Amino acid sequence: MPQLLILVAAGAGLVLAGRWYRDMQRRIASELRAAEEALQRRENESVVPLEQDPATGVYRPRVSQGRQSARH
Repeated sequence: MPQLLILVAAGAGLVLAGRWYRDMQRRIASELRAAEEALQRRENESVVPLEQDPATGVYRPRVSQGRQSARH
């Protein structure tokens, strides 16, 4: 009979450990996904379109109409 109790306790411990592991895995995946999305949004917001200067062949930030580039 004591062996059966030990077996039941070990089984319950394995089930609880499995649930904890699964929950941690999901939480970490969710946080990673959120961080990757935030990084992608940040990259998309900071992209500056470039245009090639026909005279020199150098690429420079495209100047929008009505707005001058801060760099000279």
